Amino acid sequence: MQSKIENAIIVRSKTRLEQLTERFNTKEQAKFYIARSQEAFYSQKNPFTKNSGVGFNLPQKKSTKLNSVTNDFADYEMEEDAFYDSMEHIQVEISKKLKVKVLEQEYLTNYIFTEKDVVIVIGQDGLVANTAKYVNGRPIIAINPDESRYDGVLLPFNAYNFMPALDRVIAGNYQSLDVTLAEVVLNDGQRLLAFNEFFIGVSSHASSRYQITYSTKQENHSSSGIIVSTGAGSTGWLSSIFNMANGLIKEYNGGQPIINYSPMSKDIRKLIFVVREPFISKTSQASIIAGEIFEGATLTIESLMPQNGIIFSDGIQSDFLTFNSGSIAEIGVAKEKAILVI
Repeated sequence: MQSKIENAIIVRSKTRLEQLTERFNTKEQAKFYIARSQEAFYSQKNPFTKNSGVGFNLPQKKSTKLNSVTNDFADYEMEEDAFYDSMEHIQVEISKKLKVKVLEQEYLTNYIFTEKDVVIVIGQDGLVANTAKYVNGRPIIAINPDESRYDGVLLPFNAYNFMPALDRVIAGNYQSLDVTLAEVVLNDGQRLLAFNEFFIGVSSHASSRYQITYSTKQENHSSSGIIVSTGAGSTGWLSSIFNMANGLIKEYNGGQPIINYSPMSKDIRKLIFVVREPFISKTSQASIIAGEIFEGATLTIESLMPQNGIIFSDGIQSDFLTFNSGSIAEIGVAKEKAILVI
């Protein structure tokens, strides 16, 4: 049977050097800015004030640190060189079998993936998480472009060993890790997916005000917001919340931590929610603090925030839903899964 796969969609994000170049127009301008900023800091002078003078009187004992300015910028350049070396090799190899299209991360939300596409992610773990929400269950081959630099928990391949995996996908005979995604649906029909977690709250450091309904219980909250985590996200933000809780228990309870926390598997069909720093007052309670959301069930949150309410996923605040008064969110396990080729 002829394979349906015709296109390889390579998803990438801008390198740090590309982002700097965009900010300062040219690479040399970026290099100049970083050098000037570091020199000003280590010389304890500000080069941007009228009294700073033309040059710098640099303390001799700090010269070693100042000599690292060039080396610091060289790291941006080496990172970019390694990325493009990998990128070029990957494109050459794929083009022998499939049509290749490069898609920048910023256009993910508007791109329509089809059954003719296989998705190739070249970058760090966060890019895999962000991509998985928009590919409609298409298989993802995640490639680490620089194994000396990135741990790559979600990146099982490099630029020189991914082709057998691509061949298996083309043949329709591949193994994958099917990662559970979370979904939020608003009462106006808007929907957002999360690979790691959702944050529900206010976009500033003010208190988040909302009504929470979990199982048969309901109450009003004033807190720092809610985290709803998938199994994939349970090693990240969620784990840090448990670390904080255990630290407090150990410090104020005079004993060892009593929460025996361990991360969930990435494919488990449930979510965990935690309310961050709930405040008890005449109008706010704190008995619904954490819980599990199993497949088929939902956590319901009604916004009581007149402005600045927000729901974002996977730490990307630009990927969000507005969540102000009148908005009601239902959060649960998504039907879709992220298909990570292994």
